[in-house]
Amino acid sequence: MEEVLLVETRGAIRLLTLNRPKRLNALNADLIAALSEALLAVQHDDSVAAVVVSGAGRAFCPGMDTSSPRLLTTENRKHLVQHADKSIDLFKLLVRIDKPIIAAVHGYALGAGCSLAFGSDLVVAAESARFGFPELRAGLTASTVTAHAVHVMGRKIAFELLMMCENITPQRAYELGLVNRVVPDDQLLPAALAMAETIAKWNPEFVGQTKRTFHRAASLDIEQALDMARDVSVMMARLPAAETT
Repeated sequence: MEEVLLVETRGAIRLLTLNRPKRLNALNADLIAALSEALLAVQHDDSVAAVVVSGAGRAFCPGMDTSSPRLLTTENRKHLVQHADKSIDLFKLLVRIDKPIIAAVHGYALGAGCSLAFGSDLVVAAESARFGFPELRAGLTASTVTAHAVHVMGRKIAFELLMMCENITPQRAYELGLVNRVVPDDQLLPAALAMAETIAKWNPEFVGQTKRTFHRAASLDIEQALDMARDVSVMMARLPAAETT
């Protein structure tokens, strides 16, 4: 059976490649479970400094796999709830994992695939990348992606993408602050790995605490964020600074 997720270690970098190319790497139960397990493994592996998530074949991820209908019935309600819980847990891991996560995106990143990309800490986009939320056009409710979109982009932009169902180019995503870098397709993985290698030079304890502080600050008002940052600063001052090269 083909592995739905390829896991490769390159020095201090863990490369996770979505590997359902015949389905453009659409997320199904097996891929969600494999990606969640791989991220949890990274959290507890001191040899890993950063993670790069990419897609095999022609696309990053077009969203959830809709090839099998998921009609709500009395018989399958429990299964659908479990699937939804596992999907949400995957997106929560993007924040909870201390190691910075870099999405290397080419081709389609739509729906849940768009959330996977924008929910990562950094995004490197190939020129071929296209981002969007096509749920309404497909006759679906934009539920999970709505919660994610409103927290990672401006409200007007999020609502436009959800309502208009129009894909945006990587350059437009860059202008909106949703993508960090746009590169030619053949430079996508090298560019993402280079960012990860830079992060790997820093003190891993400080990197992890910086990511935790960042995400906590994003959920607070400015005074609360500053108070929290003060407390973290005092706590981290007790740790020896690492030598940098």
